[in-house]
Amino acid sequence: MAAETSTQVLLLHAKRLRGPNRSLNDLPDEILLHILSFLPTLDAVNTSLISRRWRPLWSLVPSLNFSYHLFPPAPESDLNPTQDQAQFFAHFIDRALILRPDSPIQTFRLSFIFHQGYHVHVDSWIRCAVTRLKARQLHLDFFIDDNYHDGDTWLYDFHLSLLRHGCVEVLRLTRCFVTLPANMSAMNLCSLRSIFIERIDLTDQMVRDLISGCPNLEDLELRSCVGLKNLNICSNRIKKLALGYDYDSESKQSIEIDCPNLCSLSFSDCSSAQFVLKEAPALVEFRVDFACLTDKYFDLWSKIVRLLEKAPHVEKLDVQNWWYKLLISEDPFPKDFKLNNLNHLELRTGHTQYDLVGMAALLKLCPNLQTMVLDYLDTMKEDENLPEEFLNELVEFNMPKLKKVTIIAYTGTEVQLNFVTILKKQGVKIELVCQI
Repeated sequence: MAAETSTQVLLLHAKRLRGPNRSLNDLPDEILLHILSFLPTLDAVNTSLISRRWRPLWSLVPSLNFSYHLFPPAPESDLNPTQDQAQFFAHFIDRALILRPDSPIQTFRLSFIFHQGYHVHVDSWIRCAVTRLKARQLHLDFFIDDNYHDGDTWLYDFHLSLLRHGCVEVLRLTRCFVTLPANMSAMNLCSLRSIFIERIDLTDQMVRDLISGCPNLEDLELRSCVGLKNLNICSNRIKKLALGYDYDSESKQSIEIDCPNLCSLSFSDCSSAQFVLKEAPALVEFRVDFACLTDKYFDLWSKIVRLLEKAPHVEKLDVQNWWYKLLISEDPFPKDFKLNNLNHLELRTGHTQYDLVGMAALLKLCPNLQTMVLDYLDTMKEDENLPEEFLNELVEFNMPKLKKVTIIAYTGTEVQLNFVTILKKQGVKIELVCQI
């Protein structure tokens, strides 16, 4: 019999709690520790006041979560309130780590507004998490909210060499400096399998060095990172890649991806003069999303979407409906291009005639599509740009194997009702998720 999941175990014990005179105290320690692992460490510590049985539990929780923005205000004093808060927060982390036994943890999370005088503190917390507590996941977030930061905010300098004597598998870094050792390729961080980097200055060489020093890296995500000009991601191990929120197209000259075992590729508001994808026979998930619906961003969107020609085996596609623009562009897909393996489509779209024409063009490329999720995107004015031949034409959808369509944010407008009528005529099962 397969091992029971933690969710199944929780449900089993929840059933046992039903009835009179039952409470959380009747649950075994392993279940209580699982519940406490979802709480900030401060709240987990506070549960030690419940009873004698609860007193040691917080120190055995398999995760530590120190969140500055959830921390109570420091006692009033004549000092700088922000500095007081940071000092109070740092003292709590110091005490919690001192009182914590050496048992390994799964996750160490730190959300903190870094100040100049706390570099030694943060270094010591990370060393403790990595070397003494053997954390598998390390999440360091030095950006909380724009309201917390000013022009004089200092940035923590994270040295990747701190991971040398640990077993970190997942690393997430937000808003700090990153320093790589000179011999990065020799570090051989074999345990590191997933890296997320956000709001951090990087160079093209730093990305190459990071990949070379993590030979088992399978999941890489870069968001809002500046300083990249000719980004080249080359790896035989990477299976999941996400690039996003980079509007600095004037400095970004090219993004080239050479990952033959890549399974999932995602772009969010990503800009570059050129996008290159080498052959990607293993790629099965592809996502592209732009928040701004303007001609400038359509050009970027179309460059990225055309990468699908290098990924003929995609099974899941998540994209917005700019397909009419692509249909009438000077460089559409080749006439024989098909996404024959595509069985699931998530499309952000409106339901006007303009949207329906674009949707029909996309569906022609997906003869084996089985499920489709439509999330509403306002494009009401686009019908004004349609030629008369399209404006009055009855749109026909080619979806011979489509079994189910889910419409999110359904409000029952006239255009939505007309679209639902078209789907019903095709014999498709429809699920409506109404907007409240």
